[in-house]
Amino acid sequence: MINRGAIIVRPQKPYIDWAIGLNDTGLTLDREGESTVYLIPEFEDDVEALEVLSNIFEQIFENELKSWHRDEAAWPQNRTWAMFREWFDVEFHSCVEDVCGDEPMADDEA
Repeated sequence: MINRGAIIVRPQKPYIDWAIGLNDTGLTLDREGESTVYLIPEFEDDVEALEVLSNIFEQIFENELKSWHRDEAAWPQNRTWAMFREWFDVEFHSCVEDVCGDEPMADDEA
């Protein structure tokens, strides 16, 4: 087990509506599609998990917006914690196992 927690972030209706409004490619987006998993600092309980998320939600919000549309001018402005909670459903996981053995982690953006 590694010293990280994980969250799965799934888009909700406001995000889907925003994305569809920008879509001129015919791509579809739904809540049940591929979701992003983020490694986060360890947490002990739900209260601590929400505290961790409240400290990093802006980075996750931007990443989710960027994954659909790279032009920041089209992104919603004044992205708040409350807006994040409306736009995304988050599932917390406190146990993360790394079963890749000695294979090092790699950051494809590094």
